[in-house]
Amino acid sequence: MKVLCDREQLREGLTVANSVIPIKSTRPAVENVYLVATDDALELVGTDLEVAVRYRIDDVKVEETGTALIPSRVSSEFVRDLSGETVTIEAEEEKCVITSGSDRCQLAALDPDEFPAVDRFSEAGSISLQGGNFTRLVKNTSFAAAKEHGRYAMHGILTLIEKQQLKMVATDGRRLSVSTIPLDTDIDLEHRAIIPTKGMQLFCRVISDPLENIRVQFGENQFGLKTRQAEIFARMIDGEFPRYSAVIPQETTNRMEADRELLAKKLRLVSNVASADTRAVRLSLSKGRLDVFAKSAGTGEASAQMEVIYDGDEVALAFNPDYVMDGLKNCETNSVMLDFTEKTSPGKFTLGENYVYVVMPITIDV
Repeated sequence: MKVLCDREQLREGLTVANSVIPIKSTRPAVENVYLVATDDALELVGTDLEVAVRYRIDDVKVEETGTALIPSRVSSEFVRDLSGETVTIEAEEEKCVITSGSDRCQLAALDPDEFPAVDRFSEAGSISLQGGNFTRLVKNTSFAAAKEHGRYAMHGILTLIEKQQLKMVATDGRRLSVSTIPLDTDIDLEHRAIIPTKGMQLFCRVISDPLENIRVQFGENQFGLKTRQAEIFARMIDGEFPRYSAVIPQETTNRMEADRELLAKKLRLVSNVASADTRAVRLSLSKGRLDVFAKSAGTGEASAQMEVIYDGDEVALAFNPDYVMDGLKNCETNSVMLDFTEKTSPGKFTLGENYVYVVMPITIDV
């Protein structure tokens, strides 16, 4: 195999592949990047056996087709530090030589046949949508997915196609984020899958142009996404996702509307003294006004006020400020609405059109 390619494109391809490739694996071949040189392109393939990527570089000169399996991180770091614009990759038997100008690196290569098979994207039955819409849904939900050990199904994003809409849902049991977009299709399809958060983040990584039309596909046990340059596959998570619709308040008796940036600022200000154990901030509502308060025995107390649109009875709610601020960071409008019934009921934050974020209250005194 012998290929000449642009250094920056090769660097980006290796970076994307390395975001999947594990540092250590029970299968040594998986710790490497698989290179495939065809007549008109160089393809970089990486996998951790749960998520896989095929990254295609078209702007290449292929002098000899073939394959190679080389250490992923060493090759990535070497290419990153090259100063030349063109890189030559030449592989034969048990070695691979990477050169650019006077810079040269010879790497030990493994048998390419040891690399596990990675599927190719089939457009049959796939769905087209704008890349920016997909990344927006992931951004709106991924922060709420579980990160601690617990129910494995909550470590992914529930992804649904129903009623000609694409919906993503994520929860860690204490908060829930739901975001939906319409699909421009006449085909009435229904799909449901839990996709690992890591896979979703990689999908977004390869969508470089938000206006590009991408394709997604629900397979039997994996979810696939295709862009001009990449094909990504993520194994679906087995398990039962919580009944998210039962968590979202359908009818509430109180509504507050507040400036998003000002509310985030007041929460951030007061949360500095909130106890690390409870992480609770009290929101006291009265007509046209919100008082924010927090205290901890070891630090002290802090309070702040702001004007809001509220015409209900006086009430005090308590939330984890970090959870609320996470939602406000992703809010798509200048103002945010909080709907609730009482202090012990979930708070439903409306963060944009077809974008709802539910936070469970804290019932301790603050």
